[in-house]
Amino acid sequence: MIIPYQQIDKNTLNTLIEHFVLREGTDYGPLEMSMSEKVCQVTKQLESGDVVIVYSELHDSVNILAKSEVLKNPQ
Repeated sequence: MIIPYQQIDKNTLNTLIEHFVLREGTDYGPLEMSMSEKVCQVTKQLESGDVVIVYSELHDSVNILAKSEVLKNPQ
């Protein structure tokens, strides 16, 4: 189930994004980015609709996924 990020408390959303950034381990290129820069980048992706917040009732978990991935594998 996709959860609109606008319906999530701002502090909760920020914490969710921080946890996502910490566990992703994504390569951001040759330059190191600060946590706040990474959070800002994910926030912009949420605002643009490139990524979405997904709740899995089966796993009782929340994740941030590429919208294209969610549309390709609806559950």
